[in-house]
Amino acid sequence: MVCSSNQNRSMEAHSILKREGFDVSSYGTGAHVKLPGPSLREPNVYDFGTPYKHMFEDLRRKDPELYKRNGILPMLKRNLAVKLAPQRWQENAADGIFDVVFTFEEKVFDMVVEGKSASCNLLLSSAYCDSLPFVTVLLGWVAEVGCGNGELQHDCCKRIDGLEGCNVAGKDDGDGLLVGLQWTAGLWAGDLMGWLWVKLNGKTGDHVLMKPVLIINLEVKDNHEEAAIGARLTLVLCQEIEATEFWEDSIDEIVANFEKQHRRKLLYSISFY
Repeated sequence: MVCSSNQNRSMEAHSILKREGFDVSSYGTGAHVKLPGPSLREPNVYDFGTPYKHMFEDLRRKDPELYKRNGILPMLKRNLAVKLAPQRWQENAADGIFDVVFTFEEKVFDMVVEGKSASCNLLLSSAYCDSLPFVTVLLGWVAEVGCGNGELQHDCCKRIDGLEGCNVAGKDDGDGLLVGLQWTAGLWAGDLMGWLWVKLNGKTGDHVLMKPVLIINLEVKDNHEEAAIGARLTLVLCQEIEATEFWEDSIDEIVANFEKQHRRKLLYSISFY
């Protein structure tokens, strides 16, 4: 769960999903943690990692009536029952890898997607259509491309049209990363299948696992009431995704059904660790 300051939207969702038994973490993308102050020009600013309890006690000392009335003290009390302190998304490497990342603001979504893309090598289009989407190599040059039984055939290209990737597999053969993307053709998914092999020339960086991660943005206004609604909708989406055996095959349908039922537009992207 990712918002700007890891205080309201991401923490409301974190609290609800944790209560429902999900393995969940939450983060912010801002440079600092900002909370409303006595005026728009006087926010309360803290560093990420500052315990919620410290913020609670600081604001209760400054003006308990104001921060109780605007919901900040109850929010912080909720937060400190969930975890110790706000965490920054850009510094989350030690927390491992995630299956799904939810954001609640488009600019936060853009930061997460761009950050993920800068740290991995392949990004799959999430759209499905008659002329299938493409695979774009974002870092590192493609040295060779092959298909069928995985024999490497072609030299030096950066874009391969007409393929939809799923069931990603990868291995390092000592001479660069060899990535296999299972593909299907047209609307005959399951009938015409094969393997595309993309060999990168070693400019790929370290620790490339090729594990897909789904990044979803559900736009939520940054107030307590909307955060509560957004958290419940996030729970619905998580339950829908968890109920599928392979979310990669079902995400387009899940998103379309959610948008129709809840009249909320989603942005989503698939990237890799």
